[in-house]
Amino acid sequence: MADYEYLVLSFGREVRRSDIRRALTEHAEYGHWELARTRTAMGGRTTTWLRRRIIRARRQPVATPW
Repeated sequence: MADYEYLVLSFGREVRRSDIRRALTEHAEYGHWELARTRTAMGGRTTTWLRRRIIRARRQPVATPW
Protein backbone atom coordinates (compact mmCIF):
# COMPACT_ATOMS: atom_id res chain seq x y z
CA MET A 1 0.00 0.00 0.00
CA ALA A 2 1.35 3.41 -0.96
CA ASP A 3 1.87 6.12 1.63
CA TYR A 4 1.35 9.73 0.65
CA GLU A 5 2.19 13.08 2.14
CA TYR A 6 -0.23 15.95 1.56
CA LEU A 7 0.10 19.67 1.01
CA VAL A 8 -2.94 21.93 1.40
CA LEU A 9 -3.00 25.26 -0.46
CA SER A 10 -5.69 27.90 0.00
CA PHE A 11 -6.36 30.80 -2.33
CA GLY A 12 -8.64 33.75 -1.63
CA ARG A 13 -11.34 34.98 -3.95
CA GLU A 14 -9.13 37.81 -5.20
CA VAL A 15 -6.61 35.37 -6.74
CA ARG A 16 -7.12 34.78 -10.47
CA ARG A 17 -7.50 31.27 -11.83
CA SER A 18 -4.42 31.70 -14.01
CA ASP A 19 -2.35 32.45 -10.89
CA ILE A 20 -3.75 29.38 -9.13
CA ARG A 21 -2.99 27.22 -12.15
CA ARG A 22 0.57 28.57 -12.32
CA ALA A 23 1.17 27.82 -8.62
CA LEU A 24 -0.18 24.27 -8.96
CA THR A 25 1.90 23.68 -12.09
CA GLU A 26 5.07 24.78 -10.32
CA HIS A 27 4.38 22.46 -7.39
CA ALA A 28 3.72 19.58 -9.80
CA GLU A 29 6.83 20.12 -11.93
CA TYR A 30 9.41 20.94 -9.29
CA GLY A 31 8.05 19.24 -6.18
CA HIS A 32 6.56 16.13 -7.86
CA TRP A 33 3.13 16.82 -6.39
CA GLU A 34 -0.11 15.63 -7.98
CA LEU A 35 -3.57 17.07 -7.57
CA ALA A 36 -5.67 15.06 -5.13
CA ARG A 37 -8.69 17.33 -4.59
CA THR A 38 -9.94 20.85 -5.26
CA ARG A 39 -12.77 22.57 -3.45
CA THR A 40 -14.29 25.99 -4.07
CA ALA A 41 -16.33 27.39 -1.18
CA MET A 42 -19.39 29.63 -1.46
CA GLY A 43 -17.34 32.71 -0.58
CA GLY A 44 -14.89 32.07 -3.41
CA ARG A 45 -12.00 30.57 -1.44
CA THR A 46 -10.34 27.74 -3.35
CA THR A 47 -8.65 24.97 -1.37
CA THR A 48 -6.52 22.34 -3.08
CA TRP A 49 -4.94 19.20 -1.73
CA LEU A 50 -1.76 17.99 -3.39
CA ARG A 51 -0.16 14.64 -2.69
CA ARG A 52 3.04 12.81 -3.46
CA ARG A 53 4.17 9.31 -2.75
CA ILE A 54 6.57 8.73 0.13
CA ILE A 55 9.44 6.59 -1.09
CA ARG A 56 11.17 4.66 1.63
CA ALA A 57 14.48 2.93 1.07
CA ARG A 58 14.55 -0.73 1.98
CA ARG A 59 17.37 -1.95 4.16
CA GLN A 60 19.78 -4.41 2.60
CA PRO A 61 20.76 -7.43 4.66
CA VAL A 62 24.26 -7.16 6.07
CA ALA A 63 26.68 -9.63 4.52
CA THR A 64 28.75 -11.67 6.93
CA PRO A 65 32.51 -11.66 6.20
CA TRP A 66 33.11 -15.45 5.96
